[in-house]
Amino acid sequence: MKKRHLEIAATAADTSFNTGQTGSNSLLTRREVLGMAGMAGLAGLTGFVPGAVAQTSGRRPRIACLVSYWGLPTSHADWIVNKLLDGYWWQGAHTASQVDVVSVYIHQFDTSLLGQKVCKAKNIPIFKTPGEAVTLGGKDLAVDGVVIVAEHGNYPTDLKGHWLLPRWWIYQQVIKVFEQSNRSVPVFNDKHLSYSWDDAKWMFDKSRELNFPLTGGSSIPTYFRKPEIDLAADTPLKNSIVVGSAPDEGAIFHCIDVLQSFVDRRKGGETGVRSVQSIRGPETWKWVERTPWAGNLLEAVRKNFDLKPGHFQESNRPAVCIVEYNDGTHGAVISGEGVGWTYAGEIEGQKDPTIISMLGWPGPVSQYHAANAFDHWLIEMMLTRKEPFNAERLLLSTGIVNHYMESNWENGRYSAVGRRVETPYMNMRYRSTHGPLFETGPRPPNTPYIRGFES
Repeated sequence: MKKRHLEIAATAADTSFNTGQTGSNSLLTRREVLGMAGMAGLAGLTGFVPGAVAQTSGRRPRIACLVSYWGLPTSHADWIVNKLLDGYWWQGAHTASQVDVVSVYIHQFDTSLLGQKVCKAKNIPIFKTPGEAVTLGGKDLAVDGVVIVAEHGNYPTDLKGHWLLPRWWIYQQVIKVFEQSNRSVPVFNDKHLSYSWDDAKWMFDKSRELNFPLTGGSSIPTYFRKPEIDLAADTPLKNSIVVGSAPDEGAIFHCIDVLQSFVDRRKGGETGVRSVQSIRGPETWKWVERTPWAGNLLEAVRKNFDLKPGHFQESNRPAVCIVEYNDGTHGAVISGEGVGWTYAGEIEGQKDPTIISMLGWPGPVSQYHAANAFDHWLIEMMLTRKEPFNAERLLLSTGIVNHYMESNWENGRYSAVGRRVETPYMNMRYRSTHGPLFETGPRPPNTPYIRGFES
């Protein structure tokens, strides 16, 4: 029990810990991560930070889960909600959930037989609308937190490749309840905020206007790493790439959110995005060849994995997302196989690039996989009312994806070499000072879901 209390105190403290490291000493090792946890544990063994006690009034937070589809064990709703119900694997041990799921809404209800079965086994009511789920059938907000998981289901894709998932539609109905109740609670939104920049900006702005913490994004930045290090705040980054599979909107978001989770640690903090461009097909490699910093970082990744020369150029679906930041920093996501999700950064004063990989698909498809850290930080936010990382990062990642998808299209025509989309409205500043958020320790066993019924 004492060990669990220390873990809670450490992770809560991580949301505001500033390392103050710069220059060549710009990495946080696993040992330092654990040391920070120990220091945080000295603050007290209650298991809650001060704000959490007031927020929960001595009881477990009640959570409404609003999902698009819950029909397969591989659907995000099944991955995320089940951990809120039954606990999750964190830092080498199974960890009990500290919240109660008290209501569920399923948009594609008829095809979500698995979700219906789980809710029946757990005695959780399924409501017909998002508003009813967060009011528990009443008139005013009746829960302590909202979890939106709208990542799967039978939804159309538009000409530009946007998957028209109902994230904004669900979110705006929650906002209506917040406004009529004159009260708000923390909101988690899986993956990017919306396929539309305007809708995403509205979602972010509402979190600030109504004063509630917002988190979500990709689970990959919090996944196991090799080596087990992070960039310290104020690292003097010059240029960065992420190499990973990016065949569609959902996959490119994972890669871009990984990029942002490193790039926003740079010296001076985040300054916002000046432009985004998409290049697809063979023209990708022409861009790499004429962009020395990108070519050097890609070659460093190839050598790090001991891959044959030209490995990435053999890709069937080459593509690059080019990001220019307001302070002159550059970033890129290069679609490539065989390296999981790998970050490579050029740091001032260091001879060789820093390379950090998130390896292996987040399996096994069981109770324990990549979404474990997601649920851990989700629960911490519900307890503390503090964002585990700046929600501005989630908005920027969403915007970069949106403009990447738009770049190849102009006046209804497609071009493999996309236009450079200038983004003055993505001019936002913040400083990322949180501690490490990624998982460490032994990887989880292949343990079946705890469903309350036979599989």
